[in-house]
Amino acid sequence: MTERVRIAQLSCGPEYSGVQKEIAEAAGMVDAEVFFPDIMLDDVRRGFEEFGLDVRSPDLKLAIARAKALVEGRIDADAVFIATCFRCAEAAIVRNELRRYIHENSDLPVVSYSFTERTTAGTLLTRMEALTTIARRRALLAREEQEGITLGIDSGSSTTKAVVMKDNEIVGTGWLPTTEVLKSAAGVVDLALEEAGLRMTDIQAIGTTGYGRYLIGKQFDAQLVQEELTVNSKGAVYLADSQHGPATVIDIGGMDNKAISVQDGIPGTFTMGGICAGASGRFLEMTAKRLGIDITELGPLAMKGMGDRVPMNSYCIVFGTQSLVNALAEGSAREDVAAAACHSVAEQVFEQQLQEVDIKEPVIMVGGTSLIQGLVHAMGQLLQTEIVVPHHSQFIGAVGSALLASGYIREK
Repeated sequence: MTERVRIAQLSCGPEYSGVQKEIAEAAGMVDAEVFFPDIMLDDVRRGFEEFGLDVRSPDLKLAIARAKALVEGRIDADAVFIATCFRCAEAAIVRNELRRYIHENSDLPVVSYSFTERTTAGTLLTRMEALTTIARRRALLAREEQEGITLGIDSGSSTTKAVVMKDNEIVGTGWLPTTEVLKSAAGVVDLALEEAGLRMTDIQAIGTTGYGRYLIGKQFDAQLVQEELTVNSKGAVYLADSQHGPATVIDIGGMDNKAISVQDGIPGTFTMGGICAGASGRFLEMTAKRLGIDITELGPLAMKGMGDRVPMNSYCIVFGTQSLVNALAEGSAREDVAAAACHSVAEQVFEQQLQEVDIKEPVIMVGGTSLIQGLVHAMGQLLQTEIVVPHHSQFIGAVGSALLASGYIREK
């Protein structure tokens, strides 16, 4: 029987907001347990004084002391979950500093989260699953080459992708809109196998990821069913040839976004989600529709425009749509509107997700939105760095699944 993963919780406020039971439930769903590290009162005084942050909240002082105990090895834990209320500015500063401190001074995987009273176990599930995956499957995540013939399937909110890999090369791909989950999965698998010139009986191992991973994993009898945070980060550094040293992975998806700090191919800190779909690929799809173009035309059009000519608010998809309508009604050039939309999404991702991870080069953008040239350009301008978009970046989840699934091929 697999031992339960022990996740140390550093937090302020979840007990008073009713969120603590949701945190515990999410951990239990992935056979993990959250616990509050036990420390002495002297540890609190010493930790607060040595850490250097002049905070007023007793709970935040306690979180700081617990973080120091974890880094110093006085507390046994497999991972760390940092949670504070989204309304508290002081807590946001402490959360960010603790996340950086633990990441830089230990090997513990860390996720930080700002909760609301409406945070549920379902909201936290993928984060908890990723923490337990890193703790349990570190050897698998260290895999750098694909072996044999494997199939990876990524069932996303907008599109479903499949990749067939053979002896460390991609030999077949498939891409379809996600309609019925199983039907879309079957369709992309057929496309990938046809391109590879192979049959299903040739496949030695299967990996699934994405929103529909459990359903398609059961349907295809997959050996690997894994959340997209660890799978996508592995696929990203593999395709970008950045499996050694630091890297930052950005995935702006159809429903949510992911930012992952990776070291030697293994995620260290990560965040996902977004306040609103206005900061996701959905808003860019809506922008393309309003402009009367296909989403594939949005990037080149945006590269011709000047985003600062059009005020844009994609913080909320409703207000963002209103900004689009107003800009077009006032006669703004279509290319300027396209550029403004790309910049707005990049800016929101920067403010919402990238503040929760340490940004280190290379910065790798993946997923379908990485093919939107205007969005990649806007992100590069914000981060003042050249963004890496590897070949096959849109198949990142399927590639990561196929790569990791090869670790399950039994020797014959």
